[in-house]
Amino acid sequence: MLGEILVHHGGQELLDKVETIRELTKELRKSRETDTYEQLKNEIQNLKQPLRAQVIRAFSIYFHLVNIAEQNHRIRRRREYQIREDHGVQPYSIESAVMNLKENNMDKEVIQNVLDELSLELIITAHPTEATKRTVLEIQKRIANILIKLDHQQLTKSERENIEESLFNEVTVLWQTDELRHRKPTVMDEVRNGLYYFDQTLFDVLPDIHQELENRLEEVYPNEDWTVPNFLHFGSWIGGDRDGNPNVTPEITWSTLKKQRDLVLKKYDVVLVELMKRFSHSTTRVNINDSFQKSVEKEEAMIPESKRWRVEAEIYRRKFAIILERLRQVGQSERGYTSADELLADLDQIQTSVQHHHPTKHELKMLKKLIRQVRLFGFHLATLDIRNHSGEHETAISELLQKVDITENYADLPEEEKVQLLESVLKDPRPISLLNEDYSEATQEMLKVFQLIREAHREFGKRSIQVYLISMTESSSDLLEVLVLAKEAGIYRLHADGKVESNLDVAPLLETVDDLKAGPEILRTLFNMDVYKKHLDHRKNHQEIMLGYSDGSKDGGTLTANWRLYKAQQEIHEMAKEYNIGLKFFHGRGGSLGRGGGPLNRSIASQPVETLGDGVKITEQGEVLSSRYLLTDIAYRSLEQGVSTLLEGAAHVSEETEQANSWEEHWEQIMEDVANTSLKKYQSLVFSDKDFLTYFNEVTPLQEISELNIGSRPMKRKDSMKFENLRAIPWVFAWTQNRQLIPAWYASGTGLADYAAESEGNLKDLQNMYENWPFFRSTVDNLQMALTKADIYTAKEYTELANDKAMGERIFQNIVDEYEKTKDILLKITGDSELLDHQPTIQESVRLRNPYVDPLNFLQVELIKELRANEDANDELLTEVLLTISGIAAGLRNTG
Repeated sequence: MLGEILVHHGGQELLDKVETIRELTKELRKSRETDTYEQLKNEIQNLKQPLRAQVIRAFSIYFHLVNIAEQNHRIRRRREYQIREDHGVQPYSIESAVMNLKENNMDKEVIQNVLDELSLELIITAHPTEATKRTVLEIQKRIANILIKLDHQQLTKSERENIEESLFNEVTVLWQTDELRHRKPTVMDEVRNGLYYFDQTLFDVLPDIHQELENRLEEVYPNEDWTVPNFLHFGSWIGGDRDGNPNVTPEITWSTLKKQRDLVLKKYDVVLVELMKRFSHSTTRVNINDSFQKSVEKEEAMIPESKRWRVEAEIYRRKFAIILERLRQVGQSERGYTSADELLADLDQIQTSVQHHHPTKHELKMLKKLIRQVRLFGFHLATLDIRNHSGEHETAISELLQKVDITENYADLPEEEKVQLLESVLKDPRPISLLNEDYSEATQEMLKVFQLIREAHREFGKRSIQVYLISMTESSSDLLEVLVLAKEAGIYRLHADGKVESNLDVAPLLETVDDLKAGPEILRTLFNMDVYKKHLDHRKNHQEIMLGYSDGSKDGGTLTANWRLYKAQQEIHEMAKEYNIGLKFFHGRGGSLGRGGGPLNRSIASQPVETLGDGVKITEQGEVLSSRYLLTDIAYRSLEQGVSTLLEGAAHVSEETEQANSWEEHWEQIMEDVANTSLKKYQSLVFSDKDFLTYFNEVTPLQEISELNIGSRPMKRKDSMKFENLRAIPWVFAWTQNRQLIPAWYASGTGLADYAAESEGNLKDLQNMYENWPFFRSTVDNLQMALTKADIYTAKEYTELANDKAMGERIFQNIVDEYEKTKDILLKITGDSELLDHQPTIQESVRLRNPYVDPLNFLQVELIKELRANEDANDELLTEVLLTISGIAAGLRNTG
């Protein structure tokens, strides 16, 4: 179909040119012949506008279509497991998890305790890594739904023809749609994009996951009575993440909360109207409790007559009319519900009444599902986390304390004095902010944020904002500063009797390698403080800790960062046990491998097993949202994989885990040695080589990525070319584009290979670790994936962009040597002959994609050369570069 569309729009010349380039890149993959290479380079260099842009788009659109086809095949595969009994139970399904619990002789009480403590929270963020426009995503979704229809077995000839015609038309629209954004999205654009997933899939998929677990437990344990609490939630940062984004103002956050409430009320409204149609029960046919009927009569008197149901015998419809009117008045008048709990009480009342006359064991599932939805989403839809940089809080606190003559320069005090001073402020019920004082604009803005949180709790409920995250947490005072600001807004209150009321969790974000090491001591200091213990006591002795995967990896390399994250969790977990404090680790993972990405279930399995019972929270960023949650079936499959892994891990049913625990100390010491060696190798290139930053800026499309309108947040923390001010997302994005993928693998090979070379038994240790330790297996598998997506042959093209060719070739050779060393040691550890041999589906997918990505890389290099050489380059040339960036991102299914 795409070929036919190319001919229609660009003539046979366009299709022939695309086919010629495609065949040459496929041939080059097979033989690496010089003649083929020269022929391909010649074809690409001779391409001129407008044909060149059409060739780029042809390869890009191809990837969009391939991605949809692959997702559709995942849906097919899942249905095969469900339909055909000879396929067995699908791995990582909820059914397989429950069956494994049974096979491991887990009794009802143990499982129920696990369920009661189980917690998986996924947080959607506006991190700018989704290169695909919303309009294009919607076209992709329509194409995906058409493919699902085509898989139906009993289509008539006419039906098939009509569906195929629809498919052709959608592919045509995809070709005729501009895939690039013409302006940066605003924060509210990002809010709307995030809400799209709640509207399209998550509102229905989340309760379905809970119901599936309940059904499978009842099936496998038929004589038990099960309660499946709401353990799976989605939250959001979009509209609340202020770190480095001046566009996220208190007003924007308020608008976000209103948008979220509007959507969830609309979703309830649709379901309630449908329930009203179905609950046509008549009091002439069924007996209804007198108290229920009297309550309906009493409530009807409180709503306008025009809103009441007029058939007196249809008691449930009368009740639903009341519910709908009260729901539609939320936030509008006093008739509206003041909280989701009031709506729940009404729905529970109907469910209780129906149970008296409806056949037992045949629940009215639509009502039950709505009750689950109200418990999951309330009137807030998703808890909105607020995040800001620790330096912003320190600046505001300094000004507040200076104005009331407590200290002239708080920021310069030693940490111990800061802690003592903040503790004394928290122990004093009096405020330190002055109502009419002229504070700086930044401090006024900071105070407004906390006042907004207080007002949000009143308007949208306390679940609307529960956590305040502190980026770049380096000390205990960073958390106490936020508590002081909360106190000024009345979110934290010290009562006359000494009791503390605290309505906000304060969570450190440990990002750098040094911060991860310091984490346990930062928290121990707080846990020993009387004022912080009282805060935790009111927060149910629960402490959230966020772990950043991006900056640690950027500063220390992926292997070192992942190991430090693992150790930090263990150490903080053990320390918190001493104080009887429950933890929730919040994993700030990106979509790409260089930022902690990978499948949800593998992310969960790679954590220290002892921490899984604490609760798991993970960010879902950028392109991950569309790849996982655009389609209902894919969303369901992704979430059930995560739930099944967490359920089994929390119940300690994996024999591999038990075996790994017995080797734990020895393996951990090995990882410590490997990580230290890897860190030295990484830093010798990234920090010690004086030319490295120049190399990075020149041989990647970093400059051009900044022109791609994919996020409201700036690429750099400050207007500076310094490495520390570059955000992790463009850092990873740029390396992904030039196929070197350094953040995802570099220096790991040296760490592993040097250890293996020390003695004959060391390689056996690594092989044993891979076989029996989920953390190490996940690490090695992600390294294999990174090396497979990286492509040294294609990456070499980018050295042409270096102004100093000798410098470019020197650093590139360093990267090539490390690549070969890493590949060699990974194959020895896994015992495979090729990377990803044990994951043939993924291996084949990458193998088939690579020849189609190569032309975009070759074109990108030529275009960037032309663009950078010509200061007066036209907009068309930049657009073509951006099209290659978008196409490569689609081909590799990764941006940043």
